[in-house]
Amino acid sequence: MFSGHGGNISMLAGQVGKSKAEIVDFSASINPLGPPEYIRRIISRNIEQLCHYPDPGSTTLLEAIAQSLNLGKSQLVLGNGSTEIIYAVPRALEKKRAVIPVPCYSDYAAASRLAGLEVDTVLLLERDGFKLDLSELAARLRGDEIVFLGQPNNPTGLTVANNELRHLVESNPQTFFIIDESFAEFIDGYRSVACWNAANLIMIRSLTKFYAIPGLRIGFACAAPDICRRLNRYILSWTVNTLAQEVGAAVVGDREYGDESKRQVAELRQELEQKLRSIKGLHVFAGQANFLLVKIDSGATARCLADLLMQDGVAIRVCDNFDGFADRGKFFFRVAVKTRDENSRLVQLLARHLDRRRQTKTKRKGFSLMLQGTASNAGKSVLTAALCRILLQDGLRVAPFKAQNMSLNSYVTRDGLEMGRAQVVQAQACKLDPDVRMNPVLLKPSSDMGSQVIVNGRPVANMTVGQYTAYKPKAWQAVTAAYDSLSAEYDGIILEGAGSPAEVNLKHHDIVNMRMARYARSPVLLAGDIDRGGVFASFVGTMEVMAEWERRLVAGFVVNRFRGNQSLLHDAFHYTEAHTGRPVFGVVPYLPHLGLPEEDSVSFKSGLYDAEAPAGAHIDIALIDLPHISNFTDFEPFLAEPDVYLHIIRHPQELEAFKDKVAALILPGSKNVMTDLDYLQQSGMAECIKKIAEGGSSEIIGICGGFQMLGKSIVDPYSIESDSRDISGLSLLNMTTTMEKDKTLTRRTAVHAQSGLEVHGYEIHHGRSSTGQKMVLQVEKGERICASSADSMIWGTYLHGIFDADPFRRWFIDQLRRRRGLVSLGRVIAPYDLEAAFDRLADTVRNGLDMERIYRLLNL
Repeated sequence: MFSGHGGNISMLAGQVGKSKAEIVDFSASINPLGPPEYIRRIISRNIEQLCHYPDPGSTTLLEAIAQSLNLGKSQLVLGNGSTEIIYAVPRALEKKRAVIPVPCYSDYAAASRLAGLEVDTVLLLERDGFKLDLSELAARLRGDEIVFLGQPNNPTGLTVANNELRHLVESNPQTFFIIDESFAEFIDGYRSVACWNAANLIMIRSLTKFYAIPGLRIGFACAAPDICRRLNRYILSWTVNTLAQEVGAAVVGDREYGDESKRQVAELRQELEQKLRSIKGLHVFAGQANFLLVKIDSGATARCLADLLMQDGVAIRVCDNFDGFADRGKFFFRVAVKTRDENSRLVQLLARHLDRRRQTKTKRKGFSLMLQGTASNAGKSVLTAALCRILLQDGLRVAPFKAQNMSLNSYVTRDGLEMGRAQVVQAQACKLDPDVRMNPVLLKPSSDMGSQVIVNGRPVANMTVGQYTAYKPKAWQAVTAAYDSLSAEYDGIILEGAGSPAEVNLKHHDIVNMRMARYARSPVLLAGDIDRGGVFASFVGTMEVMAEWERRLVAGFVVNRFRGNQSLLHDAFHYTEAHTGRPVFGVVPYLPHLGLPEEDSVSFKSGLYDAEAPAGAHIDIALIDLPHISNFTDFEPFLAEPDVYLHIIRHPQELEAFKDKVAALILPGSKNVMTDLDYLQQSGMAECIKKIAEGGSSEIIGICGGFQMLGKSIVDPYSIESDSRDISGLSLLNMTTTMEKDKTLTRRTAVHAQSGLEVHGYEIHHGRSSTGQKMVLQVEKGERICASSADSMIWGTYLHGIFDADPFRRWFIDQLRRRRGLVSLGRVIAPYDLEAAFDRLADTVRNGLDMERIYRLLNL
């Protein structure tokens, strides 16, 4: 009887071997805003009432509905969803026939036949856009029938003008009209037929669609008191349970939620309709409800299309079992209006399966993952840094992001902008130069009630809490712009929240926790500090105060700073998952000596780029500051060496003045090799570099993009980095590079051929370089990741982090010292401890977390 309905998510998930959470259900037309936030509080508060029978008269709920519609309680009948009432109506009215315009909701006919009524259908024609001709309907009426009408109709979403419908009802007093307004609340300005008070009229509504609570099953009918008494004979006792009664009484008449729902659904429906119309092979029928009827003009049937979409975890409502469609129904389907992201996913999948014009391969969107905490100082920053390093170790180019940080300890970037130090450390974990986009809003407290507000690295003003709250819409624009810009450049973003998402006094103007997670489409791991105590209560409590859309973003929990035997926690894990539906992703042990700066006590080296030259004997290394320089931290180890002066070259004049002192010149990686190579050539820097190479006394090294620049040419046939197809290199190595579609993402350990020392690092590049010149590094299978001139004075490699290894870095420096007439020191002077600390942290966290599960979460 009910097998043809949409919304059977358990069945749908089982058919394709997915969990219910993995299914995006367009087959059930439920308010995309989700239920009002206060419903969870109502249910929690009334759980203690479940040991008692519900109020058999549903007094509170009846009063709320009566007040909202300005009716008496005697004019109302409650049901376990509108379906119970639909099935009661044909039995209670004792008519011989049911006249039903079709296509329509199939239970109208099913309920009528079950009650022994003859069913007479009025066919709505596709050529008329499925509009109901009331004159044709009137011609079928004899006075011995009931008429079912959807207002709006399901699945067409069309309504009949109220004045015309009222005339029909009043002109046929012997006929009972059952008007189903289950979707009417989505229509702005709609006036219910319940206000007519007609003796031959029954209005039916469902609370479950508009208020997004189909699992609670609440429906009601409005009719004359004597009709209501007849209907109640066929309604079971205690048909509306205690929780449904309490929730229903709260939501009925919620104007704020209702107005916002109508506004958003209308906007989302219009957007979805336009996008669906743009797909070749689809015809969309305009409607007023929160769903759309769609026809496939040619090719696949709707059932075949539905099967394909289900493999992608998307369910649509095939219309082949709607009365009135018959054979033509196999080409029709109905889709609910859902959230903007979900609608976009549906459109993309439909285009992929139906529109060959759009079947070009699109670039994979970057992933995102967010760490939030049950409280401040739960370890979010360190865990974020750890995940950044773990993913980097696994060959992914990631960046950290925190929308808003509050700290007095800030850091000035290379371009003179200010950002939070925690994101600087996280950037180092990613082997990235700190970038204010990683922390677009920084608050520096100046009093108990106010802070200096820094946006995109520059001070805006000193603001009180109230002033900053009013300013937040502008801050949010800066946050989203920074995130969009940053995420476009990396494989993924690891986001950090602030404080706790459970701070209910702040949630309504949040820009750093769940609102940011939703914008970034990021799953959230909620971290708790077990060393403080009460961590599992914090997990459960935090989930309890979240809105449903926020809860959907939470993937699971991380127990942080644990000391002891982890097996003692298993019962708590099971309890937490049973209560919240979310697993614990792992346990991170207490780490008293991380070897990393804390978020609020960072002792990062000041003057990182403008340090004075060492007083004693030293060698000079020139680092070219490219416009799109990347992975600057490849060279940070040199900053701690007492016998090295790392001179940042930003202009050709600087290099010209410095060239006689240069022991080594380094070309770093670049975010845009083609553009930066053009910059070198246009600025005159390239000629200066070539002169230094001709002198033969300075070693010239290129890393990744800089390595590619050393060759004869770079070809970009797929426009990976530029519209240019090829560009000439510096021709210092006999090598050509071709930009390929697929990016190389891998960790490497190699042996430096000349020194015999081990080096390690990672590769991230599109280019493939071809050369016959000798290898600098020995790697497995002899893969080409480097090249060198015959005298080894010019060389390059794709290996980022090659100078991180202390023994190799000292050997390299000693080689430069000897060429400058200085004695080799022969031992490591300045161990690069920060890197070792990051790796130790990453190893510990990797062992504590279920990384395989995290990778599945990120679809990696």
